[in-house]
Amino acid sequence: MEAETSVFDRIAAGLAAKGIAFTTKHHAPVHTSAEAAAVRGTTLHSGAKALIVKCGDTFQMIVLPADFSLDSKATCELLSSKKLRFASKEEVLQITGLTPGSIPPFGSLFKLPTICDERLGENESINFNAGSHTDSVQMTYQDYIRHETPRMANVGKPSEPA
Repeated sequence: MEAETSVFDRIAAGLAAKGIAFTTKHHAPVHTSAEAAAVRGTTLHSGAKALIVKCGDTFQMIVLPADFSLDSKATCELLSSKKLRFASKEEVLQITGLTPGSIPPFGSLFKLPTICDERLGENESINFNAGSHTDSVQMTYQDYIRHETPRMANVGKPSEPA
């Protein structure tokens, strides 16, 4: 029986097939965006945080700069929905095979529509966990948009400082 291809391998193969340059970094396990930025030596704003939400009967992937939080009102307006909720850990695992915090910003890998907050484009390069808490990828924002072709909108808001 053939072993299932890892999410990291699927990302790498997809980017390589399109001739998209990217770098990888193996690091200590991280579980928050702030920990990830620190271990990568990058800004929090350059982190591409992938959230899975349920709007009506469908799941969507929302990609935000890591220093932003979801603007539920703006997202509901965009999706013409009255109800929106975050996917549970169990739903995230069922949809992606991954745990929260390790999800890459490619809804296409999981057959999910992807919405990207336009302010992620304030970064020349973006960084994200690539299917684990110990592997990160860095690539240009423009290559990400070209590869994923997400729906663009302002669905995030700057997070309040802790």
